[in-house]
Amino acid sequence: MLHKNIKDLEWLLFFYSAPAKPVKNRMKIWRRLSRAGALHLKGAVYILPYNDENYELCQWLASEIASMGGAGDFVKVEKIETIKNKEIIELFNQQRMQDYSNIKKGLEELERKINSIKKGGIRDDDKGLREQLKKYSKGFEEIHKIDFFSSKTGIDLKKKVKAAEVEVKKFTGFKPKKAELPLPVKNVKDYQGRVWVTRKRPFVDRMSSAWLIKGFIDKKAVFRFIDEDEVGKIEMGAAAFDIKGGEFTHIGDMCTFEVLVNAFNLKDKALKKIAEIVHEIDIKDGKYENSDERGIEDILVGIRKTIKNDLEALEKGMTVFEMLYASKT
Repeated sequence: MLHKNIKDLEWLLFFYSAPAKPVKNRMKIWRRLSRAGALHLKGAVYILPYNDENYELCQWLASEIASMGGAGDFVKVEKIETIKNKEIIELFNQQRMQDYSNIKKGLEELERKINSIKKGGIRDDDKGLREQLKKYSKGFEEIHKIDFFSSKTGIDLKKKVKAAEVEVKKFTGFKPKKAELPLPVKNVKDYQGRVWVTRKRPFVDRMSSAWLIKGFIDKKAVFRFIDEDEVGKIEMGAAAFDIKGGEFTHIGDMCTFEVLVNAFNLKDKALKKIAEIVHEIDIKDGKYENSDERGIEDILVGIRKTIKNDLEALEKGMTVFEMLYASKT
C-alpha cells in the first residue's frame, strides 16, 4: 500500500499492442496486470501508482510482450491532465471493492454459520470452519497487497477477518487443550552439566528440544541416544526427553518442546512462535496455522536422509533452529 500525500503521487502508464495470436498471450498479459492491481484506463492503457516494484513489473512485462511478438512500453508521469489524482484513487478503490466482494460474501456466510451454532444449530466439523477461514483470510491478504490507497472497503473487511478469527477459535480446536497430566515445574539451576538422553533417529521435536536445552537451559549439555526400552536404565542424574517414560516428554496435546518451554518458564516471544511450528510438524493437529511449517519440515527431512549418525543429525537440526530463532527475533 502507498501512504503518500496525494500531491506527491506519481503514476506509471503502461500501454501495449499484444500479438494477435494466440489469444492466450493477450489473456496472460491481462492477468499479470490484473494481479498487480493495475487499473484499466482506456484502450490498451493501464495505470499503476509508481513504486519500485511496479516499475520493475512494467520492465519485465514490456520485455515479455516483445518476446511474444508484440510491443509494450511505459512512462512515469506526475499527473494526467484529463483526470485528477483524487478521481484516479477513487477508481482504484472501486476496483478493490469489486475484488473484495467474494471475500466479503464468504465471511458473511461463515458468520451466519457461527451464529447458527451459537443458537444451537447443526455444527460443521472444526476442520471445515478452519479451512473456510484460512481461504478467506488468504484471499483478503492477496487483495490487501494491491489495495494501494487503503480503501474503506479494505479497512472494514480487515475488521471482519479479525472478528471471524476470534469467533472460529471459540468454536474449534484452536484453543489449547488442558494437559492430561500436571506440567513439571523446574529450575534451570538444577539442570546444569547434565547428560540429556533421547531416542535414536532424532527429528523435529528432539532436534528443537536439544537446541532449546543447549541454548536456554544447560549450555554444557551432553546428548546421548538410546532405544525406547532402555529409558529405565539411564544413569543417575541424566535427564530423558522426548521418550516414553522420560522426565520431559509429551503431555496432553503438548509436544516435548512446548513442555520444556513451560516447565522452565521460558518467556520469549520467538520461542512461542517456534513452539507453534514444532507442534504442527510433530503433531499435525491443525492447532496452529503457520506458513513456515512446511519449509522447515522439508529441511529436517533432508537432514535425516543425508546424515551419517544421530549426533550429526541432532547438531544439524539444532543449527536450523538457531537460524529460525534469529529470524524471529
